[in-house]
Amino acid sequence: MLIDSHCHLDVAEFDSDRAAVIAAARRRGVAGILVPGFDRASWQRIADLADAYPDIHPAYGLHPGFIDQHEDADVDALAGWIAQRRCVAVGECGLDFYVPGFDLQRQLDVLRPQLALARALDLPLILHGRRAFDRLLAEVRRVGKLRGIVHSFAGSPEQARQWCNEGFLLGFGGPVTYDRAARLRKVVAALPLDHLVLETDAPDQPLQGRQGQRNEPALVVDVLDCVARLRGASAEHIAEATTRNLVRLLRVPLPSAALVDRDR
Repeated sequence: MLIDSHCHLDVAEFDSDRAAVIAAARRRGVAGILVPGFDRASWQRIADLADAYPDIHPAYGLHPGFIDQHEDADVDALAGWIAQRRCVAVGECGLDFYVPGFDLQRQLDVLRPQLALARALDLPLILHGRRAFDRLLAEVRRVGKLRGIVHSFAGSPEQARQWCNEGFLLGFGGPVTYDRAARLRKVVAALPLDHLVLETDAPDQPLQGRQGQRNEPALVVDVLDCVARLRGASAEHIAEATTRNLVRLLRVPLPSAALVDRDR
């Protein structure tokens, strides 16, 4: 049984067939899906999903890619929202230096309260760090005693080592399936297994051979198969380890076999 550690199942791309997408994932052995928030409007959608499906694990946060949309009131509202609802993590939050002209100070003003909130509530973080892994790590170290997942990790082996030393898990999805992703595959092959988790980032980051198509949580099984080949291990071994990594981090029960009807 698998858990997709990062999937935006609440977004409009799934409005027409969300229940069927969840059912398809369950048939492939995906017994849990972590759905992180990215702006204030997403929080209610995710809460509704979590109420409807016990295998949806909700997280709430403010994503740096939407920094121009976040208001100070949104940052202030996050703690109250989490206090009233089931929540397994703070996020998706972080830093994004990919877009030219990024406003570092504004990103920090939105990120730092979320790091402090995770520390105060003893919740893990779901971190986004596009071209910003080193600065993001510095911010995490500044707060201290934090844990979580660095989603869609694309850094160097040395950066991976530093994040592991901080106790974080690293998430890998569609990008690792591409033959050209030599450095990323090297990181995945060498990473300590107790720091590895699998994700799709659906509907984004399609796998190799599916470019231009909507990504789905069922396809985390294909990510699993790729990672298993890269590590020279069985898919069953990787699935068990990555699921236990998430269960331990999120402090949720092991997925129930009753939720899945394996059909790989």
